[in-house]
Amino acid sequence: MEDERLLAMERHQMEQIRELDLEELQVEEVDDLNTSSDDDLDATNGGAGELTFNTSLASLHTYLGEVEDTHRRVAFLEGSAVLNLPLFYLEGVVLFPEATLPLRVIQPNFIAAVERALTQVDVPYTIGVVRVYREPDDPRMKFATIGTTAEIRQYRRLEDGSLNVVTRGQQRFRLRRRWMDVEGAPCGEVQIIEEDQPLRTPCDAFGKLTPLSNLRSHSFSCTQPLNASRAKLHQSRDEDNVSESNSEESFESALSPTKRSIHHSAVDSCYGCDIMDESTSSDDEKFLCEPDLHFGRSFLKDSESVGSLHSNHQKHIENADLGSTSQRKSCQGEETDRHRKKINIDRFRRVPRAYWPHWVYRMYDSYCLAERAADMWKKIVGAPSMDGLVRKPDLLSFYIASKIPVSESTRQELLEIDGISYRLRREIELLESVNLIRCKICKTEIARRSDMLVMSSEGPLGAYVNPHGFVHEIMTLYRATGLALRGLPETEYSWFPGYAWTITNCVACETQMGWLFTATNKKLKPRSFWGIRSSQVADGM
Repeated sequence: MEDERLLAMERHQMEQIRELDLEELQVEEVDDLNTSSDDDLDATNGGAGELTFNTSLASLHTYLGEVEDTHRRVAFLEGSAVLNLPLFYLEGVVLFPEATLPLRVIQPNFIAAVERALTQVDVPYTIGVVRVYREPDDPRMKFATIGTTAEIRQYRRLEDGSLNVVTRGQQRFRLRRRWMDVEGAPCGEVQIIEEDQPLRTPCDAFGKLTPLSNLRSHSFSCTQPLNASRAKLHQSRDEDNVSESNSEESFESALSPTKRSIHHSAVDSCYGCDIMDESTSSDDEKFLCEPDLHFGRSFLKDSESVGSLHSNHQKHIENADLGSTSQRKSCQGEETDRHRKKINIDRFRRVPRAYWPHWVYRMYDSYCLAERAADMWKKIVGAPSMDGLVRKPDLLSFYIASKIPVSESTRQELLEIDGISYRLRREIELLESVNLIRCKICKTEIARRSDMLVMSSEGPLGAYVNPHGFVHEIMTLYRATGLALRGLPETEYSWFPGYAWTITNCVACETQMGWLFTATNKKLKPRSFWGIRSSQVADGM
């Protein structure tokens, strides 16, 4: 009896301590909301001030507890391969290649799906993830046709039979059909999407038009390198430009008279612009732009200019047997003339050598688009150097698509885009236009793009799972409006260690928009921030 009385007293004391902690958190929350300190509104990270929170903790998903590494890495599947996979269909979630997806598997049918993935032989430790959604006027669940394979990287089997799993997106697929197996596990027949390769000149976008090459042969005949190193340099440049090239005559013969005329005028008109664009890279070249422009135009318009260059070159050769004085003068004149012609030919090499002007190709150049998208992304979220991803436009396009703070339907649209250049162009368009973040139901303004805050090493938007198995993709903001708090702060199962969470609703329509996270440690910065569910964000941002 005495032991039971002591245990009851201890439980009562623990409840009192917990209540005091909650009251302290509530006071701190109100103070932070009503009196935002200047330290939290200046400096870096979108105006949120200096961060002391370790952003790598959020990406580890420590709230799942200890998980075992599978120590298995699945090889990438061949494009167009057809296979059967256990399926996970998630509402409000769009998984991209290279993105992390945590899962709290409670339902028996999904537990069976994981068990099947762990034991299957052909594609072990692999599941298919598909977004499901409902239309506003139709309560029935609909399945997206494009999903992503996910590799099980870590998992833990709990005493109650449930599973904690951490997966990582691998490859896109098309869902061809789906069914339930005998154990109740959802399965599907999927076809792996073969991704295109990032190209600097995406000819497929315009039709395979062969570039000009006659001038290359003329340049060899009328220009000689001044030394061996320059010869090697010109040789390497010509080798880089010679891919898929035919003669100018064969190229022009494939064009109609109208297109041939347009081709000549397009090359002529774009020549000066291209010189001006590239001449800014060197101060030594600026004074050459105008003479080269006139020379290029005459070179293009006058069909006899190449012949005159040959005749002038031949005259220099015939005069090579004159006296030493005249020979030296002739050599000097020839050297100057060769140098001038070499510069002009080098300039001409920069002219677009196909039917479309150079700027048109740049619009679909994967690497140019990757640089532009990376620069815009760094300006918005203050991300560190992205040079490694810029050199891999395919991975960069998936990275931005998985982190950009837009609605789930817009992110599904990005997942379904075939073609690296087209996906990057759409992302650039979104980065330029996204400004306001609004409630999906009532369109109340919640925040602005400038309010974004990076609280995870994976970016300002990430997927997290709650104890009941619901996965939420949230965008983190250091400031938000039009929201009301519901209930008391909770520290258990917090996605961000050291922060307590409080449910928050839209003031106008009372839809649950996400959570307010408040620091339980006074040394943590920011003192508070918001997590907004992407599934509750309006499409027109």
